[in-house]
Amino acid sequence: MTASTGFYIVKRPAGTCEIIPSEQFQPADPAIVEKWGPYDSAADAIARRVGLIRAGKCRPQ
Repeated sequence: MTASTGFYIVKRPAGTCEIIPSEQFQPADPAIVEKWGPYDSAADAIARRVGLIRAGKCRPQ
C-alpha cells in the first residue's frame, strides 16, 4: 500500500454499506447512494461502518 491509499464506505441501493479501497472508488458510480471517507486504514473504516449501522444509516450485510 502507498501513503495515498485510503478506504471509503459506500452505501448501495439495497441499504448495505461496503468498504472499498480508494483505487476502486468511482464518485460518479450510479450504484453509490451515499459515501463516507476517505479513511486512513481499513480498521478505521470498519469502526466507522459499525457506527453507521448502529446509527441506522446502513443495514448490516
